[in-house]
Amino acid sequence: MAENIETMSPVDIAWLSMEEPTNQMMVNAVIVFDQPLEVERVRQVLEFRWMRYARFRRRVVKPSLPFRRPYWETDPHFNLDLHLQHLALPAPGDQEALEDMVSDLMSMPLDFSRPPWKFYVIENYGEGCAVMARIHHSLADGMALVAVLLSMADFQADAPLVPVENDDSVPENEFPGVLARRVSNTVDLFRRTADRAVQGAFSVLQDTEKVREIGEQGAGMGLAATRLLARSADPHTRLKGKLGVIKRAAWSRAIPLGDIKLVKNNLGGTVNDVLVTAVTGGLRRYLVGKGDDVADLEIRAAIPVNLRTEADNGKLGNKFGLVFLTLPIALEGPLMRLTEVRRRMEELKRSAEAPVTLGILGMMGLGTDAFREFVVRILEPKATIVLTNVAGPPIKLYLAGQQIREMMFWVPQAGRLGVGISILSYAGNVYLGIATDADLVPDPKLIIEGVYEELAQMKVIARAVQLGNEQR
Repeated sequence: MAENIETMSPVDIAWLSMEEPTNQMMVNAVIVFDQPLEVERVRQVLEFRWMRYARFRRRVVKPSLPFRRPYWETDPHFNLDLHLQHLALPAPGDQEALEDMVSDLMSMPLDFSRPPWKFYVIENYGEGCAVMARIHHSLADGMALVAVLLSMADFQADAPLVPVENDDSVPENEFPGVLARRVSNTVDLFRRTADRAVQGAFSVLQDTEKVREIGEQGAGMGLAATRLLARSADPHTRLKGKLGVIKRAAWSRAIPLGDIKLVKNNLGGTVNDVLVTAVTGGLRRYLVGKGDDVADLEIRAAIPVNLRTEADNGKLGNKFGLVFLTLPIALEGPLMRLTEVRRRMEELKRSAEAPVTLGILGMMGLGTDAFREFVVRILEPKATIVLTNVAGPPIKLYLAGQQIREMMFWVPQAGRLGVGISILSYAGNVYLGIATDADLVPDPKLIIEGVYEELAQMKVIARAVQLGNEQR
């Protein structure tokens, strides 16, 4: 019986406890292909690669007795076919139709009597198709899930689909056998082929060892905790408010990474600084377009920071903290915004907020429901959006025999926030995804249009600076 039970960590319990009908704690991902996929081939990929990890066969058990913690239990009736659904887009099968379907699926709760994850193969997307994955955050954080999803992919279309051998000696919370080697090989390939300027650029705090060192210093932890708790509430805007059950999803076209580097190389900062500035400008344009007053307006973004050590790699679960970046919405010009974003990002790199918030999540998992609600109510007003960014593979990958054209993901908006913005790099491009509460922001595509406009302005300025430097 013991082998069918897995303890749930306090941080995983915290993410489970934040699940609400109006704010599901789901990681959602969409992978797009130019050619159709064979559903049976997708099923085999799940069976041979995804399912080799024991936790994906387990469901959540919430004991009825008070003060008993939830745990994972192997689903005695597990059936892979219940976790893979075949759908088709209505005509015209364009991106708007796919965004509508993704929004509908994102709004639906999963069945927690089964392991909390599901894949959808969506046909009739142009000449190709899409795959959507929905995975509950209690299973793992974004870093771990990216590793597992990448381990399902291949570097060539005709790669053999070889079953992974069983390895009973592997601990329950680690990738078994060949799956671990696939993850390791994928990471190694990334390190060998990725542009040094891109590696780590999508992490707000690139030196995670330094972050942990700061977090281990009691004074730094205490100061960060005091500042976090004493921080004033974000101002009221149309981006914040009471949540509903209907969500909206949208994502950008491919944004060439070369355009981001052009701005970075001529105006300063990092790739991440440029992208955060573009998001800030997009949000400003959205609010101004709605007729809102943005004078003196600043809002905070809660940003996940990876706190995994080398020993944590290859494991599921949640091992990240949050930092709170104040976005200078009020500043009018892109250069002013970029300068201020750079300054504030540098301050965050010296902050102990990430390990502090990880500790708070752990305490939430150990506490009562009333205590968790108390903590959420304290932290909820201190941010307006969730902003996350991940460096994906720098080369094209294949899944189930077909090349992946583009991919996007969305993380849950913890703390009852209504806007989540995700940035992902893949094969020389950057993709921006936005998930919103439909009652607050029914038109997230307008924010993306604002990001395009901000990037276009920054490119014009960057080219002018570049030309001036060349003429000297």
